[in-house]
Amino acid sequence: MDINRARTMAATLVTETTKFVTGATNPPAPRHPRLRRGRLDLVEAADVIVALICFAASNSWLANANAKSHAGHAAGTLLLIAFVTSAPLVLRTRLPLTAWAASALSIIGTAVIIPPRTLHPGTVYVPASLLVYGLCLYAVTVRCVPRIVVTAALATVIAGIIIQPETAAAAFFLTVIPVLIGVVVLTRRSGQRELAEQERRHSGERALLEERQRIARELHDVVAHHMSVIAIQAEAAPYKTADPPPELVECFAEIRGSALTGLTELRRLLGVLRTGGPSTAPQPGLAVLDALLDSARGAGVSVTASVTGEPVPLPEGVDLSAYRILQEALSNAMRHAPGSHVSVRVAYAGDRLELEVRNDAGANGTRPNGTRADDGGAGSGGTGAEGSETVSGAGKEGGGHGIVGMRERAAMLGGTLFAGPTSDGFRVTAVLPVSHDHQEDPA
Repeated sequence: MDINRARTMAATLVTETTKFVTGATNPPAPRHPRLRRGRLDLVEAADVIVALICFAASNSWLANANAKSHAGHAAGTLLLIAFVTSAPLVLRTRLPLTAWAASALSIIGTAVIIPPRTLHPGTVYVPASLLVYGLCLYAVTVRCVPRIVVTAALATVIAGIIIQPETAAAAFFLTVIPVLIGVVVLTRRSGQRELAEQERRHSGERALLEERQRIARELHDVVAHHMSVIAIQAEAAPYKTADPPPELVECFAEIRGSALTGLTELRRLLGVLRTGGPSTAPQPGLAVLDALLDSARGAGVSVTASVTGEPVPLPEGVDLSAYRILQEALSNAMRHAPGSHVSVRVAYAGDRLELEVRNDAGANGTRPNGTRADDGGAGSGGTGAEGSETVSGAGKEGGGHGIVGMRERAAMLGGTLFAGPTSDGFRVTAVLPVSHDHQEDPA
């Protein structure tokens, strides 16, 4: 039972010591490519070479001093002292705290076996052991947390005073020099890391800005050009016919107005893309809902609207998202269900805003998602799944992204959105929380 208890205590001691050493030591700094040759670390190789030189020098110094002083120490003892005082240098790169502790214990053990000044009147320590100890203390300063560095420095000074009070000044300098060099190296490395991090961040920002500018150029060269052409042709079309009907003139005026409005919004977005900053232009909101409904009516859609509840001031992000969701839902109705009747409902319900856009089957018997009103949502025009959006007609080869965009706007504000077919048409329902916690610009 005692043996098991001793094993348990030993295992616990080893575990706690490992945790302490691991938590107190930072990972090594990346080596410069010139300091590596494949898997070979040239710094570790240099440590091994210096350790061998220190071992040979210590053994030679101890043997000569032992012979001159006639101390009578065994050659094997001197060889062991030379080894234990030099070997910690091999560990300082991978295990700096362990290497420092081993070097300190080797110096203390040497002072116990060979009392100071017994081999040489003016020498307290084995000279090479001080070099090894200084290098190990430097590694601790560079790799370990500050509390460990302070502890090691104090332990060095105290141990020097205890072993030989006359060497207190030497112990102080042996502590200060490696620690100061380590602090300088740490400061330099920290500055280099900060510069590298700033460079990476700036590179990412430059890449993002370049991509934004590329997208802005494409939008300007393609979309803005075509929208400008639409506006010009809509303005000129009535003059190509003698005595055009007033309805035709009004229809072309609506087309031109919609194209110019879209062009204005596109230019605003292009400015955001090019600068990467927020737009300062006024954003549309529910205050201009009537203009949006009039635009839909001008496109031939019968629209009725109702507003319930007590209107409250909305956060800018919620107001803009609500407008965009209604705009997209009406656009879907105009594209995919021309001639249908659309009902719009806006409800202020305390801490949330409820939106609903519902339409019946259009004159051509289609829903806004491209499916037939009599096919149960599973005809050739679309899947009929919740939230699906299929472009009919000429755009049948690809799916749209309007419903996806509406759902993303609602999710960004912490709300929900449903879009799917009903028994007699299509319905879009959105619930947006009315709070000032979400102030992102959804545009």
